[in-house]
Amino acid sequence: MGSNSSKISDLPKNEYLKKLSGPESISENDPFWNQLFSFSFPAPTSSTELKLLEEATVSVCKSLVENNPRTGNLAALTKVFLSRTRELRLSAECQNHIFIWQTHNALFIICCLLKVFICEMSEEELQLHFTYEEKSPGSYSSDSEDLLEELLCSLIQLITDTPLLDITYEISVEAISAMVVFLSCQLFHKEVLRQSISHKYLMQGPCLPYTSKLVKTLLYNFIRQEKPPPPGTHVFPQQSDGGGLLYGLASGVATGLWTVFTLGGAGSKATASPELTSPLANQSLLLLLVLVNLTDAPDIPNPYRQAVTSFKNTQDSSPFPSSIPHTFQINFNSLYTALCEQQTSDQATLLLYTLLHQNSNVRTYMLARTDMENLVLPILEILYHVEERSSHHVYMALIILLILTEDDGFNRSIHEVILKNITWYSERVLTEISLGSLLILVVIRTVQYNMTRTRDKYLHTNCLAALANMSAQFRSLHQYAAQRIISLFSLLSKKHNKVLEQATQSLRGPLSCSDAPLPDYAQDLSVIEEVIRMMLEIINSCLTNSLHHNPNLVYALLYKRDLFEQFRTHPSFQDIMQNIDLVISFFSSRLLQAGAELSVERVLEIIKQGVVALPKDRLKKFPELKFKYVEEEQPEEFFIPYVWSLVYNSAVGLYWNPQDIQLFAMDSD
Repeated sequence: MGSNSSKISDLPKNEYLKKLSGPESISENDPFWNQLFSFSFPAPTSSTELKLLEEATVSVCKSLVENNPRTGNLAALTKVFLSRTRELRLSAECQNHIFIWQTHNALFIICCLLKVFICEMSEEELQLHFTYEEKSPGSYSSDSEDLLEELLCSLIQLITDTPLLDITYEISVEAISAMVVFLSCQLFHKEVLRQSISHKYLMQGPCLPYTSKLVKTLLYNFIRQEKPPPPGTHVFPQQSDGGGLLYGLASGVATGLWTVFTLGGAGSKATASPELTSPLANQSLLLLLVLVNLTDAPDIPNPYRQAVTSFKNTQDSSPFPSSIPHTFQINFNSLYTALCEQQTSDQATLLLYTLLHQNSNVRTYMLARTDMENLVLPILEILYHVEERSSHHVYMALIILLILTEDDGFNRSIHEVILKNITWYSERVLTEISLGSLLILVVIRTVQYNMTRTRDKYLHTNCLAALANMSAQFRSLHQYAAQRIISLFSLLSKKHNKVLEQATQSLRGPLSCSDAPLPDYAQDLSVIEEVIRMMLEIINSCLTNSLHHNPNLVYALLYKRDLFEQFRTHPSFQDIMQNIDLVISFFSSRLLQAGAELSVERVLEIIKQGVVALPKDRLKKFPELKFKYVEEEQPEEFFIPYVWSLVYNSAVGLYWNPQDIQLFAMDSD
C-alpha cells in the first residue's frame, strides 16, 4: 500500500503490495514495512466499495499464494506485526500515534489477506503458508513455533490488554474483526464445523488462559458502548507548516475509519448504520456470540460457553466453585442496563437469551429486579413489530418471555407494574395498563398474526405456553386484554368450524385407501383443536385460581357466552368446559335476576358481588399449567448459522462474497 495509495481501485497496481506478493523475499528488518504500513485511502462505505476492496485483495492474494512458498513474506509480515504488538501498550501510554497507526494498518493488511486465504483454501493449507520462510522453494520452518497460533494469541492479548483510548480505538476494533475472520471458515462449509484448527487454538494451548479475560473484555465493550473518537481527535496535532505527508496520511485514515464507522459496514448495511453508535461494542458482541456457539471438542467443552454460563455479579462474595473453570465477576447492574437499551438488535436479544437460559446467576438477578418493565417492554416491542423483524429475532424474544414466565414471582409482579401511554401500541390508545395485561395483548396479537401469515406451530405453542404459565397469576386484567383473550378464542372457533365443514364435505366424497397420507384438513383440525384446548385451559386456570381478581374476564366471557356452547359436549373439551360452563351459568343467572338493560358498571358490580357468593369447591381443580423451555437437540444446527448470518449482516467493514458462502443461503445482490 504505502503513501501512494489513494483509492481502492489502485490497490492491485500498488508497488508496495506488488512487492509484498511478488517473488522477492523481504527481511523482517527491511524499511519496506514502515513504507507499506504508511498508507491512507478512503475507507469503504458501501457494499460496492467493500466488494472492490475484496476483489483487489484477491488479486494480491493470488500472487502471494504463488510466491509465498519461496519468499515467506506472509510469515515475515506476521512477525513484524507481532513484534509491534509487544510494544503497543507502551506506545499507547506514550501517545505514540504514528506507531499505533502503522500497527493498525499492518493488522488491516493481515486481516484482508486472511479473509481471502480462508475463503480460498483449507485450514491446513493456510497453516502451511504461515510456516514458509525465505529459503529454497517450498521449504518451511522446522522449529516448533506455530505462527498462526501465535498471531491468534497476540490478537487476544491486544483486545484484553491494550488500554482503550482515542488512539487505540480503531486497532481494538480491527483486532476483534480479525478474530471473527479467523473463525470465518465456518461460512464456507455447509455443515456445522465440529473440528477446526482455529477452534483447537482457542480451546487449548497458550490461548486458553485468556478465556475469562477475553469474555469479560468483550462483555464490558458491549456494556460501555464506547463511541469512536471524532475525526482528528486521535491523531497527532497538525504542525504549523501544515503537518507534511505523515499528518495527511494519518488524518486521512482517521477520517476514513470514522466514515466507515458512521456510514456503513459489510453487505448493503450502509442505510442502517447511523444507528450503530459503537462499532467496538457491535464487533465485540458478534465475536462473543461466535465464541460461545463454537462446538465442543471431542474431549474439551467449549471454554467460552463455560465462562458465559458461570460468571457472577461483582457484589457476589461467595467463593467460585472449584469445578467450574474460566469464571469471573462482572457488574450485573451495568449489564442489565445495556441489555435493556440494546434490544433493537438481533445480537443483543440473542445474548439476553443465552444469559437467561444458561447463566443461573444472571437469571436469578434479573428476576429479582424491581424494574423488569425496562427489560420486558423492549422484548414486547420486538413481538409487536413482528412484520419488521427476522423470524429468528421473534423466536428469541418469545423464548425469553417463556423463560421469564416460568417464574411465579415474575408472573405476579408484572400485574403490579402500571404503565402509562404506550405509544408504540397503535391498535388502541392505552392510557393506563399493567405490564401483565400488555404482555397478554402482545402475545395474543403475535398468535393472531401467526394464524393469518406464517402458520408456524412452534410459534403458536410457545406463545400459548407463556400465557399458560401466567394464567394462574392473572390479576386485574385490563378490559381490553380480557376482550382479546375471548376474541382469540372466537377466531379459533370460527377456524375450527370452517375446517370441520371442509372435513365433513370431504367425507361425503369417495373413500380413499386406508394407508393414504392424512389429508391436510385433518391435520389442520388436529392442530386447531390442540390450540383451542390450550386456550380453554388458560381461561380455566384463571377462573380457578384468580376469579375474584378478574371481573373483566368474567364480563368478556358472559358477553360472548354463545361461543362456548358448541364445545360443552365436544369429547376433546368436555372436561375442561365444566368450570367455564359453571361460571357462565352462575353469573348469567345473577344478571337475569337483576333485570334487563343493565349498564356496564352495574354488570361489573354484580360480577364482583357474585365472585364472593360462588362456592369455590364447586370449581373442579386441574393440574397447574406449567411449561418449561427446553432447548432442542443439537441446538448448534440452529444457532451457528444464525450467529454467522448476524455477522454477515452486522459486522462493520467486513464483506464476504455471497456466492462463496455455503453455511446459509445468500442473495447475490
